Amino acid sequence: MAQCEPSSGQRDCENGPESRSAAESEAATFKRASDRLLRARSRPPRRVFLFSGHMIDAPDRPSPRFPPHREAAAAREIAAALDRHQAGPDDLALAQAAAGGDLLFLEACHRRGVCCEVLLPFDEPEFIERSIRPSANGDAWLQRYRALRAEAAISPRVMPVELGPLPEGADPFERCNLWLLHSALAFGADKANFICLWNGGGADGPGGTAHMYQEVKQRTGQVDWIDTRTLV
Repeated sequence: MAQCEPSSGQRDCENGPESRSAAESEAATFKRASDRLLRARSRPPRRVFLFSGHMIDAPDRPSPRFPPHREAAAAREIAAALDRHQAGPDDLALAQAAAGGDLLFLEACHRRGVCCEVLLPFDEPEFIERSIRPSANGDAWLQRYRALRAEAAISPRVMPVELGPLPEGADPFERCNLWLLHSALAFGADKANFICLWNGGGADGPGGTAHMYQEVKQRTGQVDWIDTRTLV
């Protein structure tokens, strides 16, 4: 692979030909996946609700971010956000399905008759081990995931299947965020509403809610931010 050499400041590794080619390839990959999602629907949704939010804290988390005792308050705020937008059967919901915010959002959408599409960064068994079981009461969250999957007839879309292998140097959670966002915007930026459950801080690693928030803000201002620090 070619190396970037320092220069007077006009050249940048991130803006070089190889980087542009990789970005264009990813954009084409996202478009193909979005097109499949579009074709899978008999009619366009009225609105598209995109969600990202914190997992319920693991029992050994050193600093609380979304502790279990705030779950009920978070569920109320998510429900209120959906009701403000009159979410219903003509709408579409897009999210991962991690224990905590994701599942609270999907459960609330299902209760309102919203069609739920779940996009996972890994195959389902790996996702369960990484994003459901580690949380507090992980086994109970897994039961909720399986119940929702059955009741809502959800067939998760798995990123390695839908998009192909992870590009060199890419993070799976960041890529899944971008896949979710591109999927929402494929129906029209004016239809997309982003709901996030976030403490306003940085993520534990790449691809968290902070990353999704920044990506959404670059493209649309339609954000409902539920601050976990204010939940009571």
